[in-house]
Amino acid sequence: MTAMSSKMRYSFAEAMRRLLFIADPSVVHSVNCHKSQNDKRVVINVSGIKFETWRTNLDQHPTTLLGSCEIDYFFDERNNEYFFDRDPHLFRYILNYYSTGELHFPKYECHVAFENELKFYRIVPDMIQDCCFEEYQDYKDAEKETLYPERHSHNAKEKDTDTEKPQRTFRENLWQMFEDPEKSGMPQVAPAFNYIIGFFVMISILANIIETVPVQETDGSKISSTPMGDKYNLIFTCLDTACVAIFTVEYVLRVYAAPSRARFVSSGMSIIDLIAILPFYIGLCLADTGNVNAIFVTLRVFRVFRVLKFSRDSTGLRLLGYTIRNCMKELGFLVFSMLIAVIIFSTFMFYIEKGVENTKYTSIPATFWYTIVTMTTLGYGDMVPKTWLGKTLTGICSLSGVLLITLPVTVIVTNFNHVIQKAEREKKLETMDKHIFNKGKLYNAPLLPTAPHV
Repeated sequence: MTAMSSKMRYSFAEAMRRLLFIADPSVVHSVNCHKSQNDKRVVINVSGIKFETWRTNLDQHPTTLLGSCEIDYFFDERNNEYFFDRDPHLFRYILNYYSTGELHFPKYECHVAFENELKFYRIVPDMIQDCCFEEYQDYKDAEKETLYPERHSHNAKEKDTDTEKPQRTFRENLWQMFEDPEKSGMPQVAPAFNYIIGFFVMISILANIIETVPVQETDGSKISSTPMGDKYNLIFTCLDTACVAIFTVEYVLRVYAAPSRARFVSSGMSIIDLIAILPFYIGLCLADTGNVNAIFVTLRVFRVFRVLKFSRDSTGLRLLGYTIRNCMKELGFLVFSMLIAVIIFSTFMFYIEKGVENTKYTSIPATFWYTIVTMTTLGYGDMVPKTWLGKTLTGICSLSGVLLITLPVTVIVTNFNHVIQKAEREKKLETMDKHIFNKGKLYNAPLLPTAPHV
């Protein structure tokens, strides 16, 4: 019975080997090549977990740690094995690279820890296979994104120079007041200054809205309406001048206190601050003529960008901005797909409705508006097909628009959740630094009462 069972096991193994050869001959060749008489097995102990591989697998990568002669420094003669005090779970992926020549990225592991393991074993991250490289790059790009890049870079420099320069200058305190009022040297002035800026932003926005409200005036039997901005021009002009003066002082102080003025001036928030005050000064430089008045009215439209000044201190608007920036690829794909669909459906609809009497589909560009409104499911009804074929195409167009718009929503929501989690984690870390650490030193926590000796 024993001989028969061993013969059956041998037959089963031989059959599996033949099937494996038919599926992928290279696998069988790589397995058989390890059975060379000159090859030997190597035992690698990683933090107590032992792995075994062939010496030829390591020698195929001589530029790495395990394939070079430096591996001898980790050899344990007593146990006849190589010992590494590293992460054994990530070593599975390292050893798989030596065995198969393919490096894969662990999806549910920290990519920073995986990078550290690759650096230790001197494996280039570019060796990651195409099936995993894009996901690895996404994790890496997401780690670079910070909610407050200027603040984090400044805090890092502050931590490095805290021991050498414990007291900040007035310029550094001023910049810290703008970027992080809680850690600035002027804790009383910083909140008051931010409240003043916010108050004048609200006044500017309300004045910009109220000045367009019409006021009815009766002149005998005639009733006319005049915008409040024209009737009370002096009041609104004084309000706008006061707001611009405050915004100008803030902008000048930020430029003065910025660690890198060139980087600050070219940043997005600096451009918003400049757009908020620049139309006022351009209007002062223009002469009072009919044509120039039209230009001045156009410049006043840019005052609406002052509402974006709230995004400097609003975490929600920052999260939305970073989410949109992280999803530019998905949004670009959506716009490109919509553009192709608009061109296709507009062309078909124009030729279908071309022969209809009093048709509004006069050209393909004129049909673009109908296709865009239909694909976004707005349906204003100003352009309606009259033929049954056109109505059928309208249904297909609306369904295609719903599908195209729905596709990138999942990715955008996922990125938004990732940004929110990152912001919450940063907030928790700042809270821990505030309550646990005191200028880099731990508070002396009270000791727990010890049990009495019996």
